[in-house]
Amino acid sequence: MFDKIKQFKELKNQLDEVSIEVEKDGIKLIMSGNQSIESIQIDQNLTAPEIERIIPDLFDQALKKVQKVMVEKFQTGNLNLPNV
Repeated sequence: MFDKIKQFKELKNQLDEVSIEVEKDGIKLIMSGNQSIESIQIDQNLTAPEIERIIPDLFDQALKKVQKVMVEKFQTGNLNLPNV
């Protein structure tokens, strides 16, 4: 059991080092491997409606990329997870 906890901590540390960057129409979003937003850069010429339209799409793109990285880490990390 403690071995699993150690593996998860190692995985979390590895994901902390991952940085996913997505960009679209003047907005750049950077998300960590642990799914927290590190930064958002917005072109000052964008209007509020444009920003509201773009950000959810960028968040979804970044989240999908992070999830892909997480799956790869799980597969290569030799974690034997119980069936849930």
